[in-house]
Amino acid sequence: MNGVAPACARLATARVLENVPIARNTYRIRLEAAELADSIRPGQFVMIRPGSEGANDPLLGRPFALYDIVRDSAGAAVAIDVVYIVIGQGTSALSGRRPGERLAVWGPLGNGFEPLSEPADSIVFVAGGIGQTPFLALGRWWFGAESYGEHLETRGIKAGSISLLYGVRSKEYLAGLDDFRRAGMTLEIATDDGSEGHHGFVTDLLADRLERGERPARLVGCGPPAMLETLSRIAGKHGIPCEVSLENHMACGFGVCFSCVAPIRQSDGSTDLKRVCVEGPIFPAEAVDWTAARH
Repeated sequence: MNGVAPACARLATARVLENVPIARNTYRIRLEAAELADSIRPGQFVMIRPGSEGANDPLLGRPFALYDIVRDSAGAAVAIDVVYIVIGQGTSALSGRRPGERLAVWGPLGNGFEPLSEPADSIVFVAGGIGQTPFLALGRWWFGAESYGEHLETRGIKAGSISLLYGVRSKEYLAGLDDFRRAGMTLEIATDDGSEGHHGFVTDLLADRLERGERPARLVGCGPPAMLETLSRIAGKHGIPCEVSLENHMACGFGVCFSCVAPIRQSDGSTDLKRVCVEGPIFPAEAVDWTAARH
């Protein structure tokens, strides 16, 4: 789907440097993995086996989007940050890992975003739930503040402004707001219960902006399928290019199990099932057959 070839995935044993709560049931884990940090780019993900080193329970790894990379005082990429929410056995086990422990991690996996190919006065990210996680690195990259993926540059083309529209159930789940602000993004918040920002769906914020006449150069979304479907419909109505990062459930992460397939429209008008972990997770919003995806 992208013009930049993904880096070859590697299996590594990474040392936990930090594993800290940043919102309700939400953590940021920092893993020492220099080779991975030097090769991964925004939009790609890693699979982490959440049990301690040598443990086989849980047996399967869990997929997590890159949040950002960490550099040492000399500027070398030495670690990656991942943000996750505790929702089951795997993430519960991951939340119990302590600094100094080692975890099996493999990546980078999937196809990440591409560098900007033309100037973009304004870009809008739309995130729901834990869907904000790919956007810190992506925003920093498109602003020209950081390089990723074996030093892929932005070709000198930068975004003028980036807004993050971020929706969660309740304000206690808002994670990393200061990180996004420090990166230069403006934030608008929506909550299901009205405890912070707009009381309603995050896509309402986008619809209101567009109805007022705003025309961002592009939209990018990550979050629950219903949110992404609505985003795709809004983008199509206003004729704005839109990409989505799909969060389909994955078991293997490298295309063997076919558990993460999504219906993607082809150039001839047909729909084919594509593996989100290999052909994705980034797709043009208009290419996703949202009707088929609901069934």
